[in-house]
Parts: sequence; structure tokens; C-alpha cells
Amino acid sequence: MYTRETLKKFPPDTIFASGYSYDDELGIYMQGTGDMLKWVAVRGGIDDWAIYVGKYYQSDEEIKNWGQKVPKRIATKLLSGDTDFNDRYRE
Repeated sequence: MYTRETLKKFPPDTIFASGYSYDDELGIYMQGTGDMLKWVAVRGGIDDWAIYVGKYYQSDEEIKNWGQKVPKRIATKLLSGDTDFNDRYRE
């Protein structure tokens, strides 16, 4: 489980987690295409974080720089964190 203290250990602008999920009701439901997507979790500059999503074949850096940010309700399903960690999600 992620905490604020865990988040602080990563340098700003660092990808600290990644994974794959389908664009459907059970996964990352962005557009409902059913396509395989790749996501990356990025620590921000001020003790915050966000998850970006892109095509499954894109590099982590491409997704970090040009991916679509997911809503908090999806991000907290992808990463298990305590309340303080979840409250630091950058919408």
C-alpha cells in the first residue's frame, strides 16, 4: 500500500508504477473501446501524483509526457494507497 512517505521517496517527475489494463468496465474505462492500454503513475513536483494512460505499445516516457490523465476514481483502483496518498492525486 502506498503512503505519503512512500511517495516522498521518489524524486519529482519519476514514474513509480506502471501496468496494463483493458479499456472496459472492469479496467480503465476511458472510452469503452475494449483495447489494451498501458498506464504509468508519476510523482509530481509538490508531493502529488497522477496516472496517465496510452496505447499498450507506447514507452513509459511517451505516456508520461503525452498520455491522457485518468480520473481519481480510476487511479485509486489501479494503485492501493492510504487516504493521505489518495488525497494527493492531481486531477
